[in-house]
Amino acid sequence: MNTPMQLPDDPVALASLMDAVAAKFAAARFAAVTEDELVTTAEVMESARRRLDGADAAMLVEISDRNAARKVGLFSVHQFLAQHLRVGDGEAKRRRIVADAIGQFSSFSGGTLDPRLPATATAVVDGAIGGGHVREIAAIMDRIPSAVDPDTRARAEAQLAAIARDLSPAGVAQAGHRLLAHLDPDGQVTDDRDRARLRGLILMPQDRRLMSKVRAQLSPELRANLEVLLGQWAALGMNNPEDLDSPRGAADAADPVALAAAAARDTRTAGQRNHDALLAILQTAHAASGVAADRLSTELVVTVTDQELAVRAGVAVTATGTRLPVTELVHVAGAVHPHLAVFSAATGQALWLGRGRRLASKDQRLMLFARDRGCTAPECSAPFARTEAHHLTEWRDGGATDIGNLGAACGRHNRSVGHQVGQWETTILLDGPYAGRVAWRPVPADTRRDWRVNQIHHAELLPDLGPHAPPAPHDSRVEAHLARLLTA
Repeated sequence: MNTPMQLPDDPVALASLMDAVAAKFAAARFAAVTEDELVTTAEVMESARRRLDGADAAMLVEISDRNAARKVGLFSVHQFLAQHLRVGDGEAKRRRIVADAIGQFSSFSGGTLDPRLPATATAVVDGAIGGGHVREIAAIMDRIPSAVDPDTRARAEAQLAAIARDLSPAGVAQAGHRLLAHLDPDGQVTDDRDRARLRGLILMPQDRRLMSKVRAQLSPELRANLEVLLGQWAALGMNNPEDLDSPRGAADAADPVALAAAAARDTRTAGQRNHDALLAILQTAHAASGVAADRLSTELVVTVTDQELAVRAGVAVTATGTRLPVTELVHVAGAVHPHLAVFSAATGQALWLGRGRRLASKDQRLMLFARDRGCTAPECSAPFARTEAHHLTEWRDGGATDIGNLGAACGRHNRSVGHQVGQWETTILLDGPYAGRVAWRPVPADTRRDWRVNQIHHAELLPDLGPHAPPAPHDSRVEAHLARLLTA
């Protein structure tokens, strides 16, 4: 009979032992065991995975409470998971949901709080349910109306945790729908607090055809206003981009004869008319809103290569991160007079900049957009419209507001630069495949860590990788090179 193994109490030692066990399991020969043993092994392994979901949640709570992500130059648990552990945004979000539901966070007074879903947390500790179950239970609990009393909510959570021990996550979701129907059968319990909590509108990422889906939960007030506008702007014959004689604006202000003729020619679906109406409304609002003098987030700024512009093919990039087919660029440019940065397709250097008026700060930001396209911090997806002009040598340290000392950085990354542990330092690379690009690395400087550039905004320009040594951030060659680009 096997005696119980004495396991270490130290988490680092336990993690190392677990890694060794996993490596041993990967080399195991399952062909030598019976079918009953195979089933037992699968059941035990699944129970272990589920317990590890609980351990993972506890670890993430500690990382959050102690802000341990700063040790690797990051700001949040999500970034720690997505970037440092490289699990990606989707998996990072899923793990955070589990930690928020079953983790024991610290209170402001220093005490330890009970899990938000206590019965669910117990089931995870028992190895009976895993992260998938937890996420479904958390989603159902979030949909219970605010007016439901705390005792009823606690019983609902306990019931969901109990049935989750016998069901798959999908089965929990189905049972949860029935529970919600029982708690609010006719929707009368839902109140303004629930509607305010659920409201939202999210633009989903562009697909391969550059089209975007919209995910939204509209409040009654927004829906009512939208219906009024669409009733006028999406009427048959109105705002038809395929009909140059189509009236623009609201139907009540259109000439009745012209509108009737345009309506007779209109072959669009209702959905297409709504789309075209919303575009016309936004263009009208944009034209009437005015433009800030030193910011690009309120203007349409486009970058495209000279080769793409010449053959009317390819994809341009706007400062907000939207990809725009070059075939549509000329039409857009004629409508809103954007700033246009054109590059050499071979070298990526700026050839010339078109701009509405000459303001030094705007010129510099246009140049930064031409070079950086978005936040330059590693793996940051913030588009250029959400960035600031970051001083590579900080202003308080004597850094000048010159283009050779500037890089695009979102607000969080801009504030993260400094000389203390957990902060970042930045430079411009002069040699290697990323010459001219802003590079980052955590403080303190570690010679084992290369300077890192952000490839998210430059995926089509990936060079052949090779070793390169980072130079000092201030070199006359950099400033001279960028000065030539500005005056070209």
